[in-house]
Amino acid sequence: MKVNRIRQNVFPMLAALIWGTAFVAQSVGADYVEPFTFNTARAAVAFLFLLVLCGVFRVLRKNDPGAKAGPASRRDLAAGGICCGVALTVAANLQQKGLETTTSGKAGFITALYIVIVPILGIFLKKKAPKTIWISVALAVAGLYCLCITEEFTITSGDFYILLCALSFSAHIMVIDYFTQKVDGVALSCVQFLVVAVLSAAGMLASESPSWAALRACAWPILYVGIFSSGVAYTLQILAQKDSNPTVVSLLLSLESVFATLSGAVILHDQMSGREYFGCVLMLAAVVLAQLPEPRKRKTGAAGQK
Repeated sequence: MKVNRIRQNVFPMLAALIWGTAFVAQSVGADYVEPFTFNTARAAVAFLFLLVLCGVFRVLRKNDPGAKAGPASRRDLAAGGICCGVALTVAANLQQKGLETTTSGKAGFITALYIVIVPILGIFLKKKAPKTIWISVALAVAGLYCLCITEEFTITSGDFYILLCALSFSAHIMVIDYFTQKVDGVALSCVQFLVVAVLSAAGMLASESPSWAALRACAWPILYVGIFSSGVAYTLQILAQKDSNPTVVSLLLSLESVFATLSGAVILHDQMSGREYFGCVLMLAAVVLAQLPEPRKRKTGAAGQK
């Protein structure tokens, strides 16, 4: 149980840390290649990395008959990989489209609204969240607003794309919650990125003009984002969601905004305002509150009477 608790809490925080510190690499890549091209390259790198990882794990488990996947699990793996891959492809490209006409701060705030959307979707899927989780969600939204929104909040067409992106990321989290109970997490992530690479490549060939020279110019950012931000972080997300509350995981993943702000201050020497520090405190308070055990209901009736 203790190992599961560590996995459910540490893995999404590591994923958020990787995503939060990967903005520099993504920004550099965007200077050289267009969105579909960048997503195709990073997804291809992630797929190859995870394919090798799956091979290593298969060798390590070759003497364990129970670990071999049967036909049913292969069908679940294919279905899960396609569903997760489609949701992730839609989310990533909607986000990139929205960033053309909105600020990165607003995009980060609206994207992270999946921490509200996920528990709402959970209600329809009969996954109830306790009151402390809803309080945590409210604190996290307030913290994100303080961290991300530094200008007057107005609605643009790009904001609508980012809102659709948040819905897609919410769907991605819920789909993972369903399939991670059925298949191996690393294999699911591997198939997911194969789907992302294929779909992004179709968009690239249809609407962009990729060049090898441009890809070589940003090879290191692509490798970093492909291996760590995609291959490692999204796999950590999938492994974290096994047997855990998707709302709690989404809260931990939203720490990406905190890590992005802090890394900007440490690495790029950006100055943090008092409002941003307050936002970090609210986010951390939300995460701590979400980890507290639920108060036990008092027993009523004759059990307490003598």
